[in-house]
Order: sequence, then structure tokens, then C-alpha cells
Amino acid sequence: MPFTRLFYHLVWTTKNRIPFITAENESRLFAYIRQKANELEIRILALNGWNDHIHLIIEIPPKVSVAETVKRLKGASSHEFSELYWQRGYGALTISERNLSLALDYVNRQKEHHAQQSSILRLERCDEESEQEEMVIRDERATYHLDEEGTF
Repeated sequence: MPFTRLFYHLVWTTKNRIPFITAENESRLFAYIRQKANELEIRILALNGWNDHIHLIIEIPPKVSVAETVKRLKGASSHEFSELYWQRGYGALTISERNLSLALDYVNRQKEHHAQQSSILRLERCDEESEQEEMVIRDERATYHLDEEGTF
């Protein structure tokens, strides 16, 4: 079996940004996504979100593509929760081992970032149309370190 360390930061939104992910729905939804990921041999390192989107830091085995992973997790959760519809598209970023702890911190503190409006828009993107490069950073410890080109 090959040795791989492939970390991804994924984000996707509810259809039309409807606030489906309430405190009541979140625990059931996140538990279901974790169960489905486990069945697909995908390791979730962090899972969190806000009322209209979710973030995951995951390790995907090389035999499964990012697109297939997102398709299976979104499709299964939409099927399980009949009132949940996901928007088309998603955001996917690779993460180096060096930046993994920063990425985990960012995802684990999602509610705090959104409540304080300190999210990094680049890390919240789910499609090509949201080309905003502006970053709102208030807590340096909770951000990825970006270079001039916007890479990690």
C-alpha cells in the first residue's frame, strides 16, 4: 500500500444559502457526513460550518478523486435529509503538512469567524464567480499564512 498524506480543505453551501445548518440539524448532519466519509475510507480531520455552508479538512486516499468525494458526501447527505439541498459547486484547496494545524484551527473556529466577521473570503469560496480576493483578517492566529500570490 502506498504512503500518502493528501490534505484538502473543502467548502460547499446550501442551495441559495438557505440557513439549514441550525444547532438542531448540525449534530445530525455532521454525524451523518462523518459516517459516510468513514464508509468511503476518507478521514475527516475537522468538520464545521455556519448556517449555510460547511468546511471540512480531510485526507482522501489516492484512489478517490476530490470531485468523487464531494459528490458522494453531498449526495448522500442530501438524500438522508430530504429538506437539505446543496448548491452546485464547491471549493477545494490542498494543504501542506506545515499548514495543517492552521487549517484545522480555521475550520474549528468557523462560528467565531462568522460571528466576528473575520472569515477569509478566499477560504470561503465555492465557485469561480466569487472572485473576491479581499481578506478580512482580525485574528492573525486563526488564519492561513498566504504569500503574495495567495497560495499557502
